[in-house]
Amino acid sequence: MSDFIDDETTRVPADARGMRLLSVELVVVDGPDRGKRVVVHGGSARIGTAEGNDLRLADRTASRVHCEIRVKPSTILVRDLGSTNGTLSEGIRIVEAEVPTGATLRIGGSAVRIEIGDEPAFVDVSALDSFGELVGSSLEMRRLYAMLERVSPTATTVLVQGETGTGKDVVARAIHAASPRKDAPFVPIDCGAIPENLFESELFGHVRGAFSGAVNDRKGVFEEADGGTLFLDEIGELPLATQAKLLRALETRSVRRVGSNTAKPVDVRIVAATNRPLAQSVNEGTFREDLYYRLAVVEIVLPPLRSRREDVPLLARHFFTMLGGAGELPQPFLASLAQRSFPGNVRELRNFIERAMLLGTIAPSPARQAQMVSAPPGLEDLAPLHLPLKEARDQWTASFEAVYVRAVLKKTRGNVTHAAELAGVSRRFMQRLAARLGIKAADVDDEMD
Repeated sequence: MSDFIDDETTRVPADARGMRLLSVELVVVDGPDRGKRVVVHGGSARIGTAEGNDLRLADRTASRVHCEIRVKPSTILVRDLGSTNGTLSEGIRIVEAEVPTGATLRIGGSAVRIEIGDEPAFVDVSALDSFGELVGSSLEMRRLYAMLERVSPTATTVLVQGETGTGKDVVARAIHAASPRKDAPFVPIDCGAIPENLFESELFGHVRGAFSGAVNDRKGVFEEADGGTLFLDEIGELPLATQAKLLRALETRSVRRVGSNTAKPVDVRIVAATNRPLAQSVNEGTFREDLYYRLAVVEIVLPPLRSRREDVPLLARHFFTMLGGAGELPQPFLASLAQRSFPGNVRELRNFIERAMLLGTIAPSPARQAQMVSAPPGLEDLAPLHLPLKEARDQWTASFEAVYVRAVLKKTRGNVTHAAELAGVSRRFMQRLAARLGIKAADVDDEMD
């Protein structure tokens, strides 16, 4: 079965045992579409002039993808999607805000009232506390698992959006592993790491002599993933010219190598991901509207770690065990994790746990300790080869910073001013860096005694 299926989205009624939400309708009370109304299904709806919006407006002063309504268990969240004229509530322009029931939004020359129905709505919530490599028992995550349980067995195209470090690549692998294609190739490609002049060749391949340096025929990632899943990470970095060619490949279910006159059928499932708000990119004209809706047949938005803090201890224990830790994590250590903001999300938490084990803040297993003592690692042993290059580079940098800051503070016996002078940075920079890494100068000084 091919991935390139009709993108008509069938809404499946949520099970009554799921999460209870407010029943919400969007009613246009002013503007060209006055009287038009739509029901918010699945907890979210988008408003704008583009064809794929839940509430499509004819108002030319509204943006193509103007704003989004998200219904939470007890609140309604409105988020502007980078619209030209803004989204206003009670005369105040908002970027993201909770609004009361009955609120009226001003969208260009139109006004849309958020009305509450008599009967509650429901969305599925999974009983699982993990899905593939995803870990978390919070309501946000169990709602995500329920969606993945439904989507994974299909061939539907999925767009995963979320902040850096929330686990978009993990979601892609989990979808593939839970699909009928699990024994076929899973091919990831980072669109942000490809030079613009090589995009077409990387995606579709080339024939010998197609351009300078093309000494042999070469498959592109579409052909490599034939029968399996193609993960297009950082899809927002794709140049406009290549976006048009990607759209054509999705619509024709075939690819043509650079320099070739013939097209080859391919059967791949597409999972795309980005930390950019693609709807805003559509409004700015840097991402094609038709490609956006072709990719967002099912759209998954990963929650940041700060919105599911109850998962932090569970994730910390998971990473500690995965990295070779033995026993239980100390309660004071877990309590300190709850105080951190983790702007880097789950990836930062994982790196923090690994760094703490490396520096001895928390102990690795006896076997790992013996291995570290008996065989001092070389560079090859230190490289986190279990991670993609981009994540490995970030982790290596974070580990180096922690080792360097701790060493320079030890050398100056915890004197931050002298440590900053040795490092060639300002005292404020050193303070902020140490705080971000979870290193206290006083603790380092105590280690010297």
